[in-house]
Amino acid sequence: MPALMDSEKVKAYFEADNVVAHYADAAARLGLWVSEEKILTRLFKTDESILELGCGVGRIAIGLHELGYRNVLATDYSRPMIQRTRSLAKLLEYAIPTQVADARALKFEDEVFDGAIFGFNGLMQIPSEAGRIRALCEIYRVLRPGAWFVFTTHDRERSPYQEFWQAEYKRWVAKEQSPDLECFGDRAEQTKDGLHFMHVPTVEEMKAQLTEAGFRLEATVMRSELGEEPAEVKHFSDDCRFWVVQKL
Repeated sequence: MPALMDSEKVKAYFEADNVVAHYADAAARLGLWVSEEKILTRLFKTDESILELGCGVGRIAIGLHELGYRNVLATDYSRPMIQRTRSLAKLLEYAIPTQVADARALKFEDEVFDGAIFGFNGLMQIPSEAGRIRALCEIYRVLRPGAWFVFTTHDRERSPYQEFWQAEYKRWVAKEQSPDLECFGDRAEQTKDGLHFMHVPTVEEMKAQLTEAGFRLEATVMRSELGEEPAEVKHFSDDCRFWVVQKL
């Protein structure tokens, strides 16, 4: 029997009509978060070429376009997400380039982007530690030296669900964890729209993987520490950790 961690099952969740509609609502209603605008506008110039991975239905790309960014390539490995992004951009009359792309195997030459973004914890929705590290290495490869990469994750040590993680830890120690999970920190839930997967790392775990990929860590901070988000944003997404790293 295939494991829940199967990449195609995870991908199928983001191709489900209800999930695409959920992301489309966020793109149309929420726009850039206060925290995202604060970080992204500080790091990236409006004329720089920026690769956005896991763009969903274009929430960040559209928000940046409205701030004057004209060279953001919005990519996602879900074709329905990209199709909806294109429809929304056309409706808004925004010229936003889009492409279906798998972060683990990018079809770009080396050192072609001035920056990269992987928003809304998208990197952590790649199944398997090896897959996430491969994505980090691919992002590193396509960035020019000195380029910034910004992404978000949850933080297991700052999670509001500590009772769950304490119980989960005991299951792993007793070797009674779900056979469908590869490593501690994985969460996989079957929903009516398919498998929803998320890896929830610790700070030290993430630092080690960034070092392995070659990135230099500039800063990491919780979203709630950057400013007050509107209630709609808090309802849409739990608090998360921003990571700002650089290719030297």
